[in-house]
Amino acid sequence: MRIGFEVYKNHFSNILYQKLYNIRMRKIKFLIFLIFTLCFLSFIFYFLFSKNPPISPLTPNQTPHPSTALRASPALTLIAVGDIMLGRSVNAKMRSLNDFTYPFQKTADILRSTDLTFGNLESPFWKDCPTTNTGMVFCADPKAIQGLTFSGFDILSIANNHILNYGSQGKQYTINLLQQNGILSSAENNIAIKQYNNLTIGFLSFDLTKTRSNQQILDMVTRYTSQAGILVISHHWGQEYEKIPQTWQTELAHQIIDSGAKVIIGHHPHVTQPTEEYNNGLIFYSLGNFVFDQPWSEETKKGKIAKIVFEGKQIKSWQEIPIYIIDYSQPKLINQ
Repeated sequence: MRIGFEVYKNHFSNILYQKLYNIRMRKIKFLIFLIFTLCFLSFIFYFLFSKNPPISPLTPNQTPHPSTALRASPALTLIAVGDIMLGRSVNAKMRSLNDFTYPFQKTADILRSTDLTFGNLESPFWKDCPTTNTGMVFCADPKAIQGLTFSGFDILSIANNHILNYGSQGKQYTINLLQQNGILSSAENNIAIKQYNNLTIGFLSFDLTKTRSNQQILDMVTRYTSQAGILVISHHWGQEYEKIPQTWQTELAHQIIDSGAKVIIGHHPHVTQPTEEYNNGLIFYSLGNFVFDQPWSEETKKGKIAKIVFEGKQIKSWQEIPIYIIDYSQPKLINQ
């Protein structure tokens, strides 16, 4: 009997041990599964909601790659366009549609995607601007300011041969309207300065369609170079409808770059002209029309958007984006 009892006892102990073992293993498996699940959810939560990606720590012997190290001045992107004329048939088109953003609707995305946007305003604003499709005296409905703010213009040159079409009153009215809408005006006696982080960029504009004093221009460039880390010069110049700049333009442009300016933006010929890299600067002799009602030739319907990237005070890269004007008033990208 004792032997039988011992056998039964051992058998019962084995069964009890096996049950306890199975319970313990289930607990261990559950804990492993729980730990794995929590780790997985934490991983998913981190990548879904973390604002900053993980950064690999540097060992004492490592140094940051130049591209990831802190820079004194971040990149600055400037977009510039040629002649913007919001009068005559452009004005009539906007009024007929009751849409004063119409000329910019196909280019606004690219214009306002940058840090600074610049152009030449070829027509003054005037409160009693008549509706017409003819004539050489330009004016724009004050409501047309909506198109300029819609497309993100920051600075506009008013140094051209049409800004005084409505006299000094029209010019001042235009300056005031631009200012009220957060847009700076640039002229030969009025440098427009923008601050971008620690970088100052200045815009100085000249109308060279009548008389000019090269030395006076160079003196002003030299003076304002000390005020602006980057100096951009806007020239309303050259022969209308000519595809090549004249010799005096090239000579003056080189002197201006040598005097400290970084970029020259040209307009007035109503057609595009070549672009030149010179002494670490850029010369856009003519960007052509941007918003204009000159559908009578293919060349006057073409223009260029200049896109320039600065790193610090130096030009890092640049490109030209071709545009084509449709419906008497509306530029579009060539690939649209």
